[in-house]
Amino acid sequence: MQRANHQHLILPVLILFVFSLFINTEKAMSQHANETLNVIHNRSSIRHFSEQAVPSEMVETLLRAAMAAPSSRNVQPWLFYVVEDREVLIRLSEELPSARMLAHAPLAIVVCGDIQKGDPNEEQVHNWVMDCSAATQNLLLAAESLGLGTVWTGVHPYADRIATVRNALRLPAHIIPLNVIPVGYPAAHAQPKEKWDPEKVKHIRAEK
Repeated sequence: MQRANHQHLILPVLILFVFSLFINTEKAMSQHANETLNVIHNRSSIRHFSEQAVPSEMVETLLRAAMAAPSSRNVQPWLFYVVEDREVLIRLSEELPSARMLAHAPLAIVVCGDIQKGDPNEEQVHNWVMDCSAATQNLLLAAESLGLGTVWTGVHPYADRIATVRNALRLPAHIIPLNVIPVGYPAAHAQPKEKWDPEKVKHIRAEK
C-alpha cells in the first residue's frame, strides 16, 4: 500500500521538475538577452585610458568578434593592423585630427579594407566599407563586454587621413584604412548617451 502511494507521487514530482527546468531555462535565456542589450546600451566612446596593458588574449577576442560580422557574399574584405609601437601611435596622434588619445592608448586596431578581395568591381568598391563597419561595431561591443574602452576615429573617406595612416603603416595601394580604434582600460567611467528618438522611427503598415 505504501509503495502504491509513492507511485502516485512520482508523476506530480516529475511534472514539477520539468516545469522548474523550463522556467530556469527561460530565465537564463532572458538574462543572456539582457546582457547583450546591456552591452549595446552601455557602450560609449572612451578617450582617456589607464596605463594598464591589454592582454594579447583579449586582443584576439576582439578580433575574433570583429571577424564574426556579416559580409556581403562572404568576401570578408577586412584586414586588421594591431599597433603597439609607441612611436607609431604618437605619430598618428599628432597627424590625425580626431585621434589625439592615441598618444596614451596602450594600442590601436586599424580596420582596413582590401579592395582586391572578391570581384574588384564597382559593387565591391563600396561593399568593403559596409563590411568593415560591421566588423568595427562588433569589435567595439566586444571591448565593452570585456571592460575595455574604445573610440571610433574616422579615416576613410578623407584623403589626407588615409595618406597619413597609409604612410605610417606602409600600406599598399589596395589596402584602405577605414578607421583607427584606440583600445585600453578606461581611466574613468563614461556615461553612455541616450540616443533613443521615436521621431526617427517611421512605421509602414498595411491599411485596414
